[in-house]
Order: sequence, then structure tokens, then C-alpha cells
Amino acid sequence: MGSTLKESDELVNGEESDGSFYSNAANYWSKVPPTVDGMLGGFGVISHTDISGSEKFLKLIYKWPNPPGNRTAVDCGAGIGRITKCLLQNHFENIDLVEQNPNFLEEAKKSLSNCKKIGSYFPIGLQNFIPEAGKYDVIWCQWVLGHLTDEDFMKFFQRCREGLSNDGVIVVKENISADEVVRDDLDSSVTRPLKALKSLLHQAGLKILLNHRQRKFPSGLLEVRMLALRPAPVSIADGGDLNSQENSMEAG
Repeated sequence: MGSTLKESDELVNGEESDGSFYSNAANYWSKVPPTVDGMLGGFGVISHTDISGSEKFLKLIYKWPNPPGNRTAVDCGAGIGRITKCLLQNHFENIDLVEQNPNFLEEAKKSLSNCKKIGSYFPIGLQNFIPEAGKYDVIWCQWVLGHLTDEDFMKFFQRCREGLSNDGVIVVKENISADEVVRDDLDSSVTRPLKALKSLLHQAGLKILLNHRQRKFPSGLLEVRMLALRPAPVSIADGGDLNSQENSMEAG
């Protein structure tokens, strides 16, 4: 939701050998107040609409013939715990949070201090997070993947794939650019077009089962997509038709 976006001809490929892509992002977020408005780039007013859209999306997932369990979820890039507090704690018995910013993590602990469902807090970036094998019924990733290089993006989702329980699901909710990868030098992030996002997820061995557009956001904001993912059959992961993975439940 940044305001200094510019088109880039290439995806982030990790060539910043000094680690500036990650260090610049950490520096940016270290100056952001640990509030809902801070988490949403000054658009705190959309929080209720965002959570409502996510709630509807999650309920669709649980209408599947083989839905995920509701034992354990993980909030990736959790910030101050907004999604855990407003959404995930209403559906899961245990929630872990992954957040590298210490100020955000402390605020999350305060905000969730009365919640008995919190498991572990992981104070690390997603590029370093290794989910416990078979642990999570739902892995929730929202407005954070633009801070991963392409290589780390794929490695992260490969690890997430192994971290899913039987019938587990990965949920991705991200801004989508129109045609090209767009880079924001202010917060050191990228916004990928849907085609690029699908390609990276496909390469990570995942298939898209549900693809919805977030509705009712103010005009002028980037499009936001919600994707539900599961491990792809070997034949698809090895080079099947990417577009054939999505079922008729797409709306957007």
C-alpha cells in the first residue's frame, strides 16, 4: 500500500549481496508505529472490511469435502497480531505468530495477553522461518510476501508445504499489480502481478484451489487477492498446466 511504487523489469532476485533488500525493509518498519494504522500503511479504516473478507474466504475453505482441521494455525508476518486477534483466534485452538520486528511483537503480546490460544512467538523473518513438519492446519500469509526475494519466496513455501497437516491449507492474501512487478523503494518491497505470483507458487510445488478478490476496499488501492493453496500432485508440480489448478470457485 506504499506510495512510491515504480515498475521493475525483473522480479527481486536476491542480487543485493549486502543484504540491503532485507535490511532496508527492517529499517523502514522499525520507524512505523505499532498500531493498526501503522500496519496498514495509513489505511487502518479498511481493517474491518479486510477481516470480513478473510472471514468469508476462510468459511468457504471449511465447506470443502476435505477441509483443514482447526487445531493449529500460524500467522506469518503477524505484525501486532491484528489478524490473530480479529480472525484466527475465532477458528483455531492454537496460533503461532511469526514476526521479526521486536516492537510489533511486543505489541502483539500485549494485545493478545488474555488469549489462551497463543502458542509460540517466532521473532524472525519468513526467509528464516522453518515450520515444524506436519504441524499447521492453516498457514496464513498476508501483506508480507513482497518482502521476500523470489528465491526466498519459493524456499519459504516449500518449507510451508512440509509444515502442513493432513488436509492443511496455505492462505495467501496480497496486493496484486496490473502487469509488471512494481518495486517500492520506501519500504523495500515488491508487488507482483497475479501471473508472477502464480508462477512462483507453482514452482514451489503448490496448487491454487481458490482464488478470490477482496471486495469493498476504497478506490485507488491496489487489487488484493486471496488464494487457498495445497501441495500439488507430483505431475503438476513437475510441469503441469498452471491454469488448470484453480477450480470454478474463483470469483474476481
